Amino acid sequence: MPLVPVAIATPILHQIGVLLLLAIPIACMSWTVTHEEVFREPREYCKQKSETCGSLPKRKFFYLFTCEYCFSHYVTAFVLVLSRFQLLYEGWRGYLFSEFALVFLANVYMSLFNRLRLDIKHENVSIAVEEKQAPS
Repeated sequence: MPLVPVAIATPILHQIGVLLLLAIPIACMSWTVTHEEVFREPREYCKQKSETCGSLPKRKFFYLFTCEYCFSHYVTAFVLVLSRFQLLYEGWRGYLFSEFALVFLANVYMSLFNRLRLDIKHENVSIAVEEKQAPS
């Protein structure tokens, strides 16, 4: 059976728009849990458990909360359950394509956000150094 898209009632441009929009909250949730201060203590606990637990499944479970890429797969699955978004195909193939496309795009967004934060931090450090060196 050839992999030809099933006729979906939703136009492709609408699907792309939904894809671009759904990736935003996925990236936001994944980044917040794995990087932001509000979840620091649980994340440190999970990091410690991921390194010290005896069994492999337990270590991998706790590692999930420390890696934005890993965590974004689960956040995406949750969002897909809520939104029922399917990309290109109807049924399980549409969900599978949606899962990986959303994870990819959410991680692109997180990379861009991280790069922006690094640029801002670098700029602030440069300004502080220049202010310190400038004669009063």
